Amino acid sequence: MRRRVAVIGGGVSGLAAAHHLQEIAPELDVLLFEASGRVGGVIQTTKQDGFLIESAADNFITTPPSGIKLCQRLGLKDDLIGTSPTGRKAMVVSRGRLEPIPEGFLIMAPSRIWPLASTRTLGVFGKLRAGWEYFVPRKYRDEDESLRSFVCRRFGKELFDRLVQPLVGGIYTADPEKLSVAATMPRFLTMEREHGSLIRAMLKAKKGKPKEKSSGARYGQFATLRGGMSTLLDAMVDRLPAGTVHLNAPVTGLTRNADGQWTLSIGGDSPRSEQVDGVIVAIPARHASELLRETDAKIADELGQIEYASCAVLSMGYRRDQISHPLNAFGFVVPIVEDRQILSCSFSSVKYEGRAPEDHVLLRVYIGGACQSELLEKSDDELIRIAKAELADLIGLQGDPVVEKMSLQRQAMPQYHVGHCDRIALIERRLEPFPTLGLAGNSLHGVGIPGCVDTGESAAQSVAKAIRATSGVDVPSPQQS
Repeated sequence: MRRRVAVIGGGVSGLAAAHHLQEIAPELDVLLFEASGRVGGVIQTTKQDGFLIESAADNFITTPPSGIKLCQRLGLKDDLIGTSPTGRKAMVVSRGRLEPIPEGFLIMAPSRIWPLASTRTLGVFGKLRAGWEYFVPRKYRDEDESLRSFVCRRFGKELFDRLVQPLVGGIYTADPEKLSVAATMPRFLTMEREHGSLIRAMLKAKKGKPKEKSSGARYGQFATLRGGMSTLLDAMVDRLPAGTVHLNAPVTGLTRNADGQWTLSIGGDSPRSEQVDGVIVAIPARHASELLRETDAKIADELGQIEYASCAVLSMGYRRDQISHPLNAFGFVVPIVEDRQILSCSFSSVKYEGRAPEDHVLLRVYIGGACQSELLEKSDDELIRIAKAELADLIGLQGDPVVEKMSLQRQAMPQYHVGHCDRIALIERRLEPFPTLGLAGNSLHGVGIPGCVDTGESAAQSVAKAIRATSGVDVPSPQQS
């Protein structure tokens, strides 16, 4: 009989795991069980009246390259598009108005001195304290540190409040007082350890290179798909054999048998049990915790302690003449100290081509997150009213949108709090006695699409290797070119 592997969860991580199993171990039969009526998790692309609307992630970073490599293997190379070469910068709300984030300021540190010294976002003392980072001694203790503690220790509170907090909040929708710098921004820890100063490290890294014109993020390292992110999901599903994907099939129980096989209890429309040789759990940590309790209570406890944040994503399409702002950036972020009711706004059709009809603009507004979770208790109509009022004040928005679509992402963003790296390391050690059990998802090593792909493919490799070992089959190195 052919060996079988069950993948639990049909989000990006689960689809990546199932697809990679077909690539590296075609002798295995794969069963993917998804509790809902569609695959893709929070990712969903909608086309309406010439607008291309994303419910969640609208792009992914190309470093690490796992997302790009997967697209290439799926035959989507020609569908990949980068950000517009113009406008590769972001803005920040500063004392009630939009100001450009200093050129060369990348998430947490400046690569150029003059733009930071001349910005109107920081006061004189804030600039002097930020510049003093060059002389702040490095930290020699290895214990984890919150992102707020790290930035305030090195650059001071004003730079944190006015620049770093809103930029990081736009990525993780998180509370930076709890967020682990080691789990979210480890390269900045490496800069401190190796160079003693982030400014010193950035200045050394840019020697001989063109001046960094972008701000907020390295926008040249981001990509999306011409037809939207659902293109990636559809391509993976199309590569799977017929009968692989089972929708409306929640896995309600998982036990390991004496012979090393696994028994899955399937609920939904067709309750049943399935016996498989390997399992990959690719569902949110809180659900994985419930499912793995009988296998290892400590793994379950650690997974259960990973918190999640929620947010609302409001997409609105307008005629260009309804907005007075020049929209000469990819969007803006909002510091908590500004006491406003939105996290950020992305000018999607400025950032990527094909997102709006000619002479129209697609905006994406984020509301909620860990620091403003109470806003999500409001109705959709009230959230839409809030967003329109904020944009009217900040970018001169007028009138009603051509299209609007609200997407509530409930408990969708895992929070990498202080101690996250140690927690995941402990979970992975506890998994070692169960070689045919894999764990994947954005609660582990990265919240973006590359992190999901990496964990899904890594779980596929380890489970396939373990099953082949029990069969006495030599395992070749997986090819991921």
